[in-house]
Amino acid sequence: MRVLTIFLLFMTSIFAVQIKDVANTVGVRDNQLIGYGLVVGLNGSGDGTSSKFTLQSISNLLQGMNIKVDPNDIKSKNTAAVMVTAKLPAFAKSGDKLDITVSSMGDAKSLQGGTLLLTALRGIDGEIYAIAQGSISTGGLTPRPGGAGSHSTTATVMGGANVEREIPQNFSQNNDLTLSLKVADFKTANDIERVLNTVFGEEVAKAIDSRTVKLKKPEDLSNVDFMARVLEQDIAYKPQ
Repeated sequence: MRVLTIFLLFMTSIFAVQIKDVANTVGVRDNQLIGYGLVVGLNGSGDGTSSKFTLQSISNLLQGMNIKVDPNDIKSKNTAAVMVTAKLPAFAKSGDKLDITVSSMGDAKSLQGGTLLLTALRGIDGEIYAIAQGSISTGGLTPRPGGAGSHSTTATVMGGANVEREIPQNFSQNNDLTLSLKVADFKTANDIERVLNTVFGEEVAKAIDSRTVKLKKPEDLSNVDFMARVLEQDIAYKPQ
């Protein structure tokens, strides 16, 4: 009975959390990037000849270097076709480094020890935002029979891509500042409105619905200063 009582008390507990823990700033988010590339230098653990796209990709790569090779004459065991993914953070600048995830597309046994060749990473709009290249390490994992317990066909390369194109941002001049709750809840939205209006001493927040809180910046604050203060405010929160 005591255990049940403690459990019920925990479930009904209310915690003090910062607004940034329960809400996001609309328009400030990561963007997903994706690209297709080749990992070379594999010690016989690459794609087999059944992965036709790998053979064609190798042929296309060599043709771009003025070397003509028939795809049917290529042995791909030291090469693997991969998909490369990354997250482009909000406000990322040209030259910033991104972590990338490299995943095998064909029947390669392992990417360990290979090198990812120059790979363009595109956004949903088709534009190139980053370029990836670098050595692959899967943590020294050794494939087991049937692939059980092994993730050697997927690797994370820290700082494996360079940002080449920035996503246009106009945050400093944006007059339409909005919070979006991570979990829709009328009480939380109302609490955010009440706390912010009390802290700033004027009507800076208006709960529109269970997920949306519109903000109005005081004239004496910049957008950055205002949002920094907004996001650090504490509210009472009951996990759902």
